[in-house]
Amino acid sequence: MLMRRNDRNGGRVEKRFDRMERNGENLRSIHWDQLNLEAFQKNFFQPASSVLNRSRAEVNQYLDKNEITVIGKNVPSPILHFQESGFPQFMLDEIARQGFLEPTFIQAVGWSIAMSGRDMVGIAKTGSGKTLAYILPALVHISNQPRLARGDGPIALVLAPTRELAQQIKQVSDDFGRRMGVHNTCVFGGAAKYPQENDLRRGVEIVIATPGRLIDFLERETTNLRRCTYLVLDEADRMLDMGFEPQIRKIISQIRPDRQVLMWSATWPKEIRKLAEEFLRDYIQINIGSLNLAANENILQVIECCEEYEKENRLFMLLEKISSQPDNKAIIFVETKRKVDKIVNIIRRQGWRADGIHGDKSQKDRDYVLNNFRRSPNGLLVATDVASRGLDVDDVKFVINFDFPNNTEDYVHRIGRTGRSTNKGTSYTFFTPANASKASDLIAVLQDANQYINPELHEYARSGGRYRGGGGRMRGGTGGGGRGGPRGGPRMGGGGFHNGSDDRGPKYPRRDEFGRPERDFRDAASRSAGYGMGAPRAANGMGSGGYASNNGLLPYATDDRGYGGSYVSSTHAGYGAGAYASQPNVGSMVMRRTDTDRSRVPPSGSIGLAAAPAMPTAVAYSHPGVALNGAYMAAAYQYAAAPPVSRPTGYPPRGTMPPMANGGM
Repeated sequence: MLMRRNDRNGGRVEKRFDRMERNGENLRSIHWDQLNLEAFQKNFFQPASSVLNRSRAEVNQYLDKNEITVIGKNVPSPILHFQESGFPQFMLDEIARQGFLEPTFIQAVGWSIAMSGRDMVGIAKTGSGKTLAYILPALVHISNQPRLARGDGPIALVLAPTRELAQQIKQVSDDFGRRMGVHNTCVFGGAAKYPQENDLRRGVEIVIATPGRLIDFLERETTNLRRCTYLVLDEADRMLDMGFEPQIRKIISQIRPDRQVLMWSATWPKEIRKLAEEFLRDYIQINIGSLNLAANENILQVIECCEEYEKENRLFMLLEKISSQPDNKAIIFVETKRKVDKIVNIIRRQGWRADGIHGDKSQKDRDYVLNNFRRSPNGLLVATDVASRGLDVDDVKFVINFDFPNNTEDYVHRIGRTGRSTNKGTSYTFFTPANASKASDLIAVLQDANQYINPELHEYARSGGRYRGGGGRMRGGTGGGGRGGPRGGPRMGGGGFHNGSDDRGPKYPRRDEFGRPERDFRDAASRSAGYGMGAPRAANGMGSGGYASNNGLLPYATDDRGYGGSYVSSTHAGYGAGAYASQPNVGSMVMRRTDTDRSRVPPSGSIGLAAAPAMPTAVAYSHPGVALNGAYMAAAYQYAAAPPVSRPTGYPPRGTMPPMANGGM
């Protein structure tokens, strides 16, 4: 079961770290053609006779069977068994100690190329074992170079997009380099410079770095790259996506031109091809799997098409489902740092233990959260894309994309946090109308991985990204549709709602007639997920099908300005599914409360609809004052010093949809 906790307090505000967004303008140019460079050795391929004697037919059979494409001239034969690699015995002992039985495909083909001193591009899914594919050859390369002198920089440099990935690479380097006396350091933003600076000044053979912080140290001449002869660009596509191309170019300009370069990527877009053509020489390209965007076939990909306002309730239902399984470590990805904190708090209020990680967390807190997540068999982590690359945890069983990422490349990397190596995993993705423009690319990824395709995705794809039923413009909200539906259709659209979460007025203490503090209406219910789809409490905006969506309208309480604001719906907030689409007076429906503390007693303590027709067929939950019929909602609930919110009698259980009259709205 997912672990539950009693602590319902939110996390403290984290200090924003220095992102080191330097471009290297202050770096001194090096005129390599004017320097007399000392020659160095980079071909150390001494495999067993079984490798050298392997026929071309055997090699082709292995490549075809495992969907491996190799492009290049004079490609060495793959290493199919650890014993024929030619690695030192202590490396083989460490490999055995860690439980590896045979090389992965990228290791089998990549080791022989890297050990031969050739440049290469490796395109493979996440979890393919690429870190060992370049770290072990790097250690062999370093052991055959002259020892570092005082003031020398590293012999091997590994560039990575995130500090999480950099730290994981360091761990692998520690495991195998310790016996050789090969030292390394990890250089990244968001942590103190002083320890990193000390390591660089003492001299290390391997530097693992994010581009921004390394540029900073190079500009300050804390270190240099004149001794660097082995360069690795890990997750190069991600680094380009993050805007690091200027820094990468500046860094490479500081490295001698005859270096050996190994570039690793999950995709092969034109930007990566251009970078490879510019900085690699006579390189060999390896592709594991399809030449298209490589998604892991060990991952079951489930796409749930829904409206924006439905996501929280679907998330709760998923967590209930996941928690019934013995091993249920899961990662939930969202689009913003702010939403990380929000989702963590919502999950905690539902009784599950969860932690969040994003770029504004301090390095100490990030390390603490990640270490806890790694140790727990039932961990639940909410993260932005900062953690979607390089989060190397083998036992993650589930990935939930609460928000679909900006592109399918990030989607592939996110779901790649599960199904590592030969393990199986499951990913769930909420796909809303606002994501319609990405439907075609997602379908291609699913087809390539032999996955079931939700028919609604084809509808989105046929719309050409013009689907506007959800995720349209709306006042105060983040999706779900103010202007929904096809062009020329009703203004309201499907699933619109007014999000009053950031407009609920000042938080002030209130007391009842006996002097007892009342429960703050925001904490009591206004952050809940709505009546619809089985959530425990109500909220504002009617949403699709006449249900409330998020933060606001409560049968118990509301802001003195109405639904978290001075309007309930107006035609911008949207009542969903067209039921209120053309009603001119919906915006006049406002809930007010008696408030003796502020001497404001409204003439009526009820919700009403101006010029609304009668409701002879109203059917409600068995809660007084809240009624639904096929078109309208009405209530007459006098609010004054309301008790703490609790589930009303007859309230539909979590995970189910409550009944509606007349077939819904």
